Order: sequence, then C-alpha cells, then structure tokens
Amino acid sequence: MLPIYQLALGFSDAENYKIKENKDLFNQVFVKNESLERICEPRTSFIVGEKGTGKTAYAVYIVNTSHRNHNASIRYIRETEYQKFIALKKERHLDLSDYTNIWKVIICLMLAQQVREDEKYASFLTKFVRFRQLERAIDEYYLQAFSPEIIYALQFVEKSKLAAELLAKHAKAQGELQEELTFSESRFQTNLLYIQRQFEEALKSLKLSRSQLLFIDGIDIRPSSIPYQDYLECIK
Repeated sequence: MLPIYQLALGFSDAENYKIKENKDLFNQVFVKNESLERICEPRTSFIVGEKGTGKTAYAVYIVNTSHRNHNASIRYIRETEYQKFIALKKERHLDLSDYTNIWKVIICLMLAQQVREDEKYASFLTKFVRFRQLERAIDEYYLQAFSPEIIYALQFVEKSKLAAELLAKHAKAQGELQEELTFSESRFQTNLLYIQRQFEEALKSLKLSRSQLLFIDGIDIRPSSIPYQDYLECIK
C-alpha cells in the first residue's frame, strides 16, 4: 500500500490534462460513457452541468484522443474577452443581434484556422478556391501570425471594414467576385454579415478527411469585474 503522499490523485481542473506529460494519466482514469458519445453528435451544441461535474474533462478527452476521429480544440473565454465585448458595445452601439453575428464570425474564423492546421499537409485543400482566398485574407490581416484565440478573433471583428475589404480583394483575385464592393466603418453590421457569409460559404465548400469540433469553455464563469447584465449579453 502506498503512503498518501505517493498517490497520484490528479488535478481538480481538467484544463491541466491538456499538457503532454499529464495526458496518459487522464486517459487511464477517464470514464467513457454515453455522454461522451452524445457530445460528438452534430445536434449537440451545449454541455450543461454544475461546476466540477466534468464538462471540461469531456472536451479535454476528445481533444487528447481524437475520439471518433474528431479533430477538436478548446478555446477559453476570459475576463479580457468580456471587456473587449463591452468596449465594442459602447463604441458601436451594439444590440443583442449584433453579439450573435460577432460570435458567428469568431467561431468561423477559429474553425477555419483549425481546419488549416489539421489539413496542412493535405494538398487537396488547394482545390477549394473559396477556402484558399479566405486563407490569404486571414494571412494578410494577421501578417501570417494569427493565434486561434477568441481575443485575437475579436480583432478581426473590431476592424470589420478592413477584414471585409481583404476578403473582397482576394475573392476578386481568384475570380470569385466581379463587381467592386465598398465597405464603411459606420456599417458595422453589414460588414459583419459579409464576413460571416464568406466564411460560411468557404467552410461549406470543403470536403474534409475528418470531423471538426470546437469547444468554447468558461462561459459559465463570470469575472468579478464584469457586471452581471453585461456578462449575460455577451454569452446569451
């Protein structure tokens, strides 16, 4: 029998099991059940439960093991992201429908980058013209240094005029756009809808070798500095 100080009791926060040296222990002790399979179903959008019930653990397990041939990633929303949302609301006079469009652009941008990383050695991606022009616009905007985190994706939203112009420029270069499009700083909502449509069409055009899952973690934790109503509006 081992003394208590030699027992491997693991971590209270499953986020620690994303680290390479902790993955083996987690894969050994994780209990696979029906919920794991339900999370991978296309109709599932939310994992709901009290703190400590294993929401992050499910996500980490799927990321670590590529469960059911899914390529998965976890992105965290933290205090900085909430502050950026609130600043955008004040600057752009946003309403709740604007938040919805912002989230769609953020999720599409992070998914697009996830696909690029997963399929970076697959030459077939070059066959998809819409996705190729999307890649080039993202690379030009971020100077080929995009980090797939919510805070960096928010920059793409914040500078929606520039982002839309780059997408239109590369669409025209690929022969996908004939007419000249103009974008305005004052037409934030219109810019977002254009950006969203370009991402959606590019992603829908792909035929991938495996399914993609994106987990947004931390939406059930409100930072103490963020007013409750602002927090609700950000995640609603």
